[in-house]
Amino acid sequence: MRSTIMATAQDELTIRDPRTGATVGSLPGARPGDVAAALDAARAAQPGWAATPPAERGRLLRAAAGALDGAAAELAELNSRETGRPTGEALAGIAAGVSTLEQYAELGPVHRGHSLRGSILAADYTVAEPRGVAVLLTPWNDPVAVACGLIGAALVTGNAAVHKPSERCPHVGKRLGEVLSAVFPPNVLLTLTGGADVGTLLTQQAAVDVFAHVGSSDAGSRIARAAVLTGAHVIRENGGNDPLLVDDDVDPGWAAEQAAIGAFSNSGQICTSVERIYVHRAIADQFCEALVEQARSRNREGMLAPLVDISMREAVHRHVAEALRLGATAAEGGAVPDGPGAFYPATVLLECTDSMDVMAEETFGPVAPVRVVESFEQGLSLAAAGRYGLAATVLTGRIAHAQQAIAALPVGTVKVNEVFGGAPGGSAQPRGDSGHGFGYGPELLDEFTQVKVVHVAAPPAMTVPGQAAPALGITAAEAPES
Repeated sequence: MRSTIMATAQDELTIRDPRTGATVGSLPGARPGDVAAALDAARAAQPGWAATPPAERGRLLRAAAGALDGAAAELAELNSRETGRPTGEALAGIAAGVSTLEQYAELGPVHRGHSLRGSILAADYTVAEPRGVAVLLTPWNDPVAVACGLIGAALVTGNAAVHKPSERCPHVGKRLGEVLSAVFPPNVLLTLTGGADVGTLLTQQAAVDVFAHVGSSDAGSRIARAAVLTGAHVIRENGGNDPLLVDDDVDPGWAAEQAAIGAFSNSGQICTSVERIYVHRAIADQFCEALVEQARSRNREGMLAPLVDISMREAVHRHVAEALRLGATAAEGGAVPDGPGAFYPATVLLECTDSMDVMAEETFGPVAPVRVVESFEQGLSLAAAGRYGLAATVLTGRIAHAQQAIAALPVGTVKVNEVFGGAPGGSAQPRGDSGHGFGYGPELLDEFTQVKVVHVAAPPAMTVPGQAAPALGITAAEAPES
């Protein structure tokens, strides 16, 4: 099936190092013909790949994990140059990608249907079948780990995949595609570079069976609306405005450390970063003092990497500047630094209100806005409000308050007494403007497949003239009705 193209694509992507402003390189964006050709090639390759035994698909996925591990140093350097992520953190992200591919290599062959209870003379069961051609749209803030999760789940379940990495790290995405696709049969995994216009081209194509998107809520909602017209299944993990609720019975120094980890890690560029903080008045002074010192020490020691680019820094500072105009105070940071690159300091804003964008929207930078609340119940009510529903964290020593928060927070993940962490294989369904469907874990295999129900009945027994029909072992009264 040839795709129908309804938009134009930009000619070239030029990337600059966010630490120095130096040019990293340029890559051409996919043209309309490139998009159509990729989808056609994936469509042609998919039936053969789906017919490949699951164990063999798993074996090739393990081989892809090995190839990625061998290219880790090269990819980490590219990641650092394109997004400013420290090399050590980039290597950790690639190691997570290797682990994810290995995980799906094991899970894919044992992904199974269910047996159903029906007639004693019939077999009823379900079969999970690949959806077909999957388009994977991935972000820049952890480009290898996130891409490997979607690529691994899509391929091991028998789909062909077309991957479009973020336009902010096209060199990483292109090289990742070269490393992984070399392991698989031709056209099972294809990579298209380009900007949002290429993503728009892809969402307009009837040749796509499933979209998996990790990125902004605005982009995710556009994909979901486009898929209504094409009939594609959509999986999306999008933006968040994750609250941190601090109860009055916890150590304020420890709580401030948790808040700083949540707000400043990866310069605040994590989907589940702490974006707004509600602290009980009983410990607010001590907490805020400790949080300011956490930010100050990071700034003093130059611990924060730059934001991904100047436009991201401008967006972050717009939120901060608006909050300051509306009455917030910057206890630390809050100003654009001099010098090259896209650096922004760890920032603590006090006296915030929920009408400020820094509290109501996703800032995606190293900013910790704080609002003091009079009670746990008030804080929980504020934390539960808003259009996003990705994750939330509660710091409390009371099991009753923890259970109350777990029940009341309309998010995919509730974390109690730890801002980051979780057991291997965990999965979650974001709510509201944060997305839809399982974006990782074993359940992602279900998202990339569709269920077929099978009913197999015994045919009527043939009778030979002059002989009685053979007994079926059940009486007429027990025989199932048609």
